[in-house]
Amino acid sequence: MDILVTGGSGFVGQHLCRELQSRGHSVTSLSRTPGSEDVPDGVEKTMGDVTAYDSLLEPMAGQDIVVNLVALSPLFKPSGGDEMHDRIHRQGTENVVRAAQETGVEKIVQMSALGADPDGETAYIRAKGAAEEIVKSSSLRHVIVRPSVIFGEGGEFVPFTKKLAPPYLTPLPGGGKTRFQPIWIGDLVPMLADTVEDDEYDGGIYELGGPETLTLAEVARLVHGSEGRPVRVVPVPMALAKVGLTILGAIPGAPMGGDQYRSLQFDNTTEHNDVEAFDVAASELQTLGEYLRDR
Repeated sequence: MDILVTGGSGFVGQHLCRELQSRGHSVTSLSRTPGSEDVPDGVEKTMGDVTAYDSLLEPMAGQDIVVNLVALSPLFKPSGGDEMHDRIHRQGTENVVRAAQETGVEKIVQMSALGADPDGETAYIRAKGAAEEIVKSSSLRHVIVRPSVIFGEGGEFVPFTKKLAPPYLTPLPGGGKTRFQPIWIGDLVPMLADTVEDDEYDGGIYELGGPETLTLAEVARLVHGSEGRPVRVVPVPMALAKVGLTILGAIPGAPMGGDQYRSLQFDNTTEHNDVEAFDVAASELQTLGEYLRDR
């Protein structure tokens, strides 16, 4: 099949392009600034911007499937403010879907997020929820995948933890009780590739998480412990964390802000881990601790 991966030069995109190519597909990676080291050899590169509709038409032409991976991280405050989530996730998806329908693409695989909801608590969650509605209301065959936080070489989850939770005396909002279900990129990507290849997943929404649920405090202990640094959690009342992160968010260039505070008020875990739909048992997946130990 001919497959276009938007955001193909990103963390997930590079791994997915490699996986799809290894399965014998003709893969094209779309990004705003494709570089020589962005994708594996043999994967075609093309320039395009999901916020610019006309730039998508030529890359879409002749493709069978588009995988929409373009996204801003919910872990850090985006340059340009929280409204960028709407621009990239909702409006960007609207452009991708419209261009796909215009050029005869048959199917879209949409990377979403756990808790995606047009009426959600954060700009990221609201934009992801609105994007899902656009995909579901389109004429395209579609699959929606909602992963928990993804870890692996080049990923943001471990660096985010180091920024939010420094070692030794570690102040954490609410004592670091927010729960995550981290999934390793090497486990996630084959499942994504399956949704591309296999029509049996069409129409589905799949929540995917790793083999264990960890609090932010537990993640911090694992991350710093793997480098020989202890963590002693100092609980920060959520009200105080709200004030601090809101003030921080008003500072140009600050990595976190109010949206990150709000995201720490709800867990990033699956209601039902759908990895079994891919003939995988959760217990077979790599844990964050194993990854950190083996790096």
